[in-house]
Amino acid sequence: MKLFPPQLRINRRQVLGAIGIAGVALSARPAAASGTLTFDDLYASFGVLGLKFSDKVQKLKEQTVSMKGFMAPPLKAESNFFVLTEIPMQLCPFCSSDADWPDNIVVVYLDRAQTFEQANATIEVTGTLEVGSWTDPETGFVSLLRIVDARFSAA
Repeated sequence: MKLFPPQLRINRRQVLGAIGIAGVALSARPAAASGTLTFDDLYASFGVLGLKFSDKVQKLKEQTVSMKGFMAPPLKAESNFFVLTEIPMQLCPFCSSDADWPDNIVVVYLDRAQTFEQANATIEVTGTLEVGSWTDPETGFVSLLRIVDARFSAA
């Protein structure tokens, strides 16, 4: 008894090829994250003393996380860092001090320099979450939250 009509039959080579292609696609994805963050998860309060990180951020500190957002326009076409934003942006969002730090961005330091995506496309970033004020010695940019050793892909 034949289960499939001739036009739906596939041979062993086609099956193995499909499995190989799927394996390559899966291996290109970022490593599994310990936790997923959203921009709403980042801060517990906004008060006179400024931003206070949420319990979730504190729990995931130094852990592998994934986060979706938009890539802010980079300063140059190829670099090892960019800013992940909650909404598409047209300007550099972190060219000031940590006292003026916006609550809807995270700096992403990539595991290697690469060319960037269009700023209006949603991406997913996976890397290690660092928490606390830090000034990049090369650029002078200040950040409160960073995802380091990161990779990104279209979301």
